Amino acid sequence: MDKAVEVARDDFGTVSAGRANPALFQRVLVDYYGSPTPLNQLAGMQNPEARVLLVTPYDKSALKEIEKALVAMPNLSANVGNDGEIIRVTLPELTEERRKEFVKIVREKGEQAKVAIRNIRRKAKDDLDGLSEVGEDDISRAEKELDGATKGHVDQIDEALKRKEAELLEV
Repeated sequence: MDKAVEVARDDFGTVSAGRANPALFQRVLVDYYGSPTPLNQLAGMQNPEARVLLVTPYDKSALKEIEKALVAMPNLSANVGNDGEIIRVTLPELTEERRKEFVKIVREKGEQAKVAIRNIRRKAKDDLDGLSEVGEDDISRAEKELDGATKGHVDQIDEALKRKEAELLEV
C-alpha cells in the first residue's frame, strides 16, 4: 500500500502546474540505440526560468531521439526547440480550461491508486480468510488492522490529491 501511495505521488508530479520541473520528464523513455532508456540517464536537466527547461544530452548523437520523445509526450503541449547543442522546452501559460483538464487527469490518477490499494486489501482479506490454523479473534483483529491501514493509505492519497489540485488551480 505504501508503494501505491508513492506511485500516486510520482504520477501527480508528472502533471504540469505551469512551471518547468524535471519531475515532469521522469517517465519519458527515449529510443537510444534500439532500447527504451529513461531521459534522466541520457541528459541533464536545468530550469533557468519558471516555464523553461533546458535538456543537455550527455551524448550529442542522442539529441534528435530525445527531441522526438519530448515532442511525443502526452499532456505536455510545450514548445520543444533544438539548437544543435541543447533542447529548450518552453511550457505555455496555463489557461483556466487547461488547468481544469489537468485536475481531471490528477483525479483519475488518484482514483487508480485507490483502486490499487483496495485490490491489495481484497487480496490480504482473502489470505486471512484462507487461514485455518488461526483463531477467529486473531482474524477479526487482523481485519480491523487491515481496514485501518487501507483507510490511512487512502487518506494519504486524498491529501496528496488535494495539494496537487490546489497547486494546479493556483494562478
